[in-house]
Amino acid sequence: MSASDINRVLDFVRDAVSEASKLWWRFFDWLAVVEWRQLALTWFLAFIVCIPLNMPEPAVWYMTLSFGVKVLAGGKRKAELMAKEATVQANVATLERRLMEAQMAALQAQVEPHFLFNTLALIGQLIETDPPEAAKIHTHLIEYLRSTLPQMRSRGNGTLGRQIQMSRSYLAIMQARMKSRLAVSIDVPPELESATFPPMMLQILIENSIKHGLEPKVEGGRIDIRASVNGSVLQVDVQDDGVGFNAYAGDGVGLTNVRERLKLMYGTRAQLLIEQPMDGGCRATICIPFAPDIFAKP
Repeated sequence: MSASDINRVLDFVRDAVSEASKLWWRFFDWLAVVEWRQLALTWFLAFIVCIPLNMPEPAVWYMTLSFGVKVLAGGKRKAELMAKEATVQANVATLERRLMEAQMAALQAQVEPHFLFNTLALIGQLIETDPPEAAKIHTHLIEYLRSTLPQMRSRGNGTLGRQIQMSRSYLAIMQARMKSRLAVSIDVPPELESATFPPMMLQILIENSIKHGLEPKVEGGRIDIRASVNGSVLQVDVQDDGVGFNAYAGDGVGLTNVRERLKLMYGTRAQLLIEQPMDGGCRATICIPFAPDIFAKP
């Protein structure tokens, strides 16, 4: 026999041993997790097959081997498999959480800062014509930035109270810009201010109402912000009497941002509704699970 023939035989033997080893470990893992009732059924089937062939020995060997392996090592192997599966699931959960955090950070970064530059330009103009008004808007801008920037960097939830506080500062700036063309009403019960509420979402709805609903309207209009609890659902409404729902060019970046963040954070337990009231204008509603935070300060 030549050297090449010997090498081929050795390769064949190695492959056969490797496959046999794989089959054995598959069989071993199966024994570790299979229920005793199912294993007993395989013993019965083995005897049904072997006895008519007058070959009971394979069935006896199979029964003896499988019984011994399951009793002696099955419990340990089952625990190892369960631990391995739990580790894999934990790793997947960690990756999914990190992915969600990255996606939420990217979505929050899409909040347009155009009004900031417009406000700075307005302050620059008023410094020349109305310094007290410029100082007033400057104060509102500082309050707004103090409440906004930490929330945009935050990965967790804020509170509804913080969002309302930030919105008041923002709306004060917008009222300084729009003068009598913008009226505001905020109706949020004090007991709801500690409820958890995602950062920046209320801000986006208000920006959307002003940009698409009130600014295109010559005489301007009114924004009403309301919050209520219905069972286990916190509902926050932003309603305007602007040019109406038909003027909205789809969801746009802002509303798409809100929808995607709600889906990432709550799945199917939250929603954003856009409706056109009977008396005109537009109403945007965010519904999320009500979760009061007794330790939070608005």
